[in-house]
Parts: sequence; structure tokens; C-alpha cells
Amino acid sequence: MTLAALEALSFGLGRMVSAAEETGHRLCLLTGDRSVYGHELAGLPDDALTVVDVDTHDPAAVRRALATVPALAGLINTTDTWSVPAADLAAEFGLPGPDPAAVRLLRDKHRVRALLHRRGLSRSGAVRVGAGVGAAGDILREVGLPAVLKDSAGTSSRNVWIVHDEEALRDALAEAGRQTLMGSLFAEGFLSGPLYSAETLSWDGAIRLLGVLSRQTSRQPAVREEAAAFPVALPDTERRGIEEWAGRVLSAAGHRSGFAHVEFILTARGPELVEINRRIGGALVGEVLCRSLGTNVYTAMMEEALGRRPGLMDAHIDGAGPAFGFVLVHADHPGVLKGWLGLDELASFPGSVRWYPTREPGDALAHVGDQRGCTGIVLAEASTAELAQHRAWSAATRVRPVVTGGP
Repeated sequence: MTLAALEALSFGLGRMVSAAEETGHRLCLLTGDRSVYGHELAGLPDDALTVVDVDTHDPAAVRRALATVPALAGLINTTDTWSVPAADLAAEFGLPGPDPAAVRLLRDKHRVRALLHRRGLSRSGAVRVGAGVGAAGDILREVGLPAVLKDSAGTSSRNVWIVHDEEALRDALAEAGRQTLMGSLFAEGFLSGPLYSAETLSWDGAIRLLGVLSRQTSRQPAVREEAAAFPVALPDTERRGIEEWAGRVLSAAGHRSGFAHVEFILTARGPELVEINRRIGGALVGEVLCRSLGTNVYTAMMEEALGRRPGLMDAHIDGAGPAFGFVLVHADHPGVLKGWLGLDELASFPGSVRWYPTREPGDALAHVGDQRGCTGIVLAEASTAELAQHRAWSAATRVRPVVTGGP
């Protein structure tokens, strides 16, 4: 029998193939651009999975492709962009899956913020605004400053503006008016504190916190993630508090089963939600979960897609595994990627350093202010997340993307 994936994150495909085999199934990937998975496919045998090339933005084409998948047993989605279509198709084909209405809610960051604010789970409210400087008054009145403007359906840190004064607010609104948004523009209060994410797994409303990931973001004006480490060492009481808080937030948002990547700011008054992604974390989060926890966490994804309680919900995790840090290597300016300098130096650094390319030589880099400018990721391990992060950062400073040309 077959488990179909409607697109996937850039990394983790190999783990997904192994997980599908573990449940007695074959993986079939439906994709509109198999080059996205170039690094993963290059490390797999040609017959490891079935790849179906289809316009995944065309629901009718995807529906036809799914209808030809032999003995289709489940539909998997690990992305934000295709989460709603995947939920709709699973329901249409009579496959196990999440409530499409709950998935639609989680894809609208404004609705989630407003809902949690009404239920007392978020101190910040939110206001949906039209792009253009005329919306400044509504934001000042309803949200105040500092504030964050963002796309309600945005991904990869795209179209996010942090504003601290009225001039910056008007500039951000003007810039937002020139962008093509995936959803609509809204504003919410700025949260002060370090950024983390709770990596969770749920089944039938019960939640398990697999660990907390630290996140480092860039200085303004770019708003992008630069580095991460897992698992963050927390006092038991604080860890339990974060798990309980994440459970309340996910329950309020209607997320009852599957992975969730719950981003939050640890403010002076406790955790405050940034956003919920109903999937495993992106970049190398899935990989570090597997390595640190000593198990293929993607098996839980397959079991959920089959309508089974994931074994990971009850598995013993002793916390004795290594910790990992990774750093995203961004291009300094737009242009065409020719390659990298310094990759041959990585082996001399401590931490079993590995390089994961996200781009290939010859790729055009039109944007460098968000995750689209990432060319690869440096991963390192150590006994603690702090040491792993230091090792990854020191190694990543030696990798320099060579980019020619310009906008």
C-alpha cells in the first residue's frame, strides 16, 4: 500500500521513506518541482520512492494524480502552503486526516491571534488592515507601538515588518502595499524576549512536548532566522509549564493530532505565542529531533496519516542523546550562486560538522532578506545545545557563498 506526500519540507524525505517502510508502505511524493529535494533525492536509491510530477497548485491535477496512486492508504503534508489542500483531499478521498476547518484556522495567523486573545491566551490583540499608509491610524489605535506587521498566510519569514515608531510604520505599510501577499496584512503587538519553538506531537487532544528549540533571528531591517539549537536545557518546572501552555494553545486552536511547531517568545511574564505551524519544524528541525531523540520521528507522521496512535506518544525518551545546533548561511546580496568557499574547512571543526545545501550553483537568488536567501545549513553536535550552537556558528563563519551579478 502507498502513503502519498503532497510536497514536503526540503529536508527529511529520506527519513520519510524509511518511516513509510517501517509501517509497511511505500512513499509517493507529489511535487511541482523535484529540484527542491535535490539534496535528499541524491542520497536515495532511484527506486526508493515514487515521484509524481504534477502542478501541486492545481487541485484538479492533484486529485487526478492521487486517483492513480496504487492502494492509497494515507495522505501526508509537512508544509504550510499545501496544508489546507491536503486536508481537503484527505477528506474527499475518505482518508484519515485533520479537520479541514481547523487547518484553515491555523493557516490564518490573524484569526489565531484574535481567537487566543479572546480566550485570554494572548495579551496581544490583532487588527487586519489594508496595505497602504492610511492604515496607520487603525494600528496605532488598536495595537499601538511597537508592532509587527505580517502576512496572515506568510511562510519563511517573508513579508514581516517590525516597527517601533510612526515613521517606520508608514514605511512598512507602503512597502507592504507593493508586495504580493499569500493572505492579508495584519498587525499585532511586538513581543520582547528570546524566540523559541515547542516541538510537539498530539493524538486525540493529548500533547507530548518533544523538546524546545532555541531560535536566533537577524537584526533589522531583515527579518529572518539565522540559527537554532535543540534541545534547550530547561528546569523541569519551566519545561512542564511550556508543555501545559502549548497544550492549551493548541487545544484552543483546534489542533488535536499530529506534529506542531509552536513558536513563542519567552517574555518576562511567560510564553507568548508567535505562531502555530501544524507540522514538524522546518530547516533541519526534523533531522535534529531524530538524532537527539534516537528515533525516526517521521514514523509518527506515517502512523498519524494511517489513523493510528503514534508510538512516539508513549515511547521512553531518556534525554541522553546529543544536542545539535545549526546555522543558516545566507547570501549577502542578490545574484547568481556560483558555489561556496570554505566547505573544505568544515571537517577541521569540532562537532562532526555537516553541510546541507539548500541551493545549487547556478540558482538565481532574487531575495536575501528572508529564508529565500539561504544557500545552505551548517549542523554541529555537542553535549548541550549551547555548545552545539557555538560549534555550528564558528564553523559557519568559514562558509562564504559566491554570488555574482545583482538584481
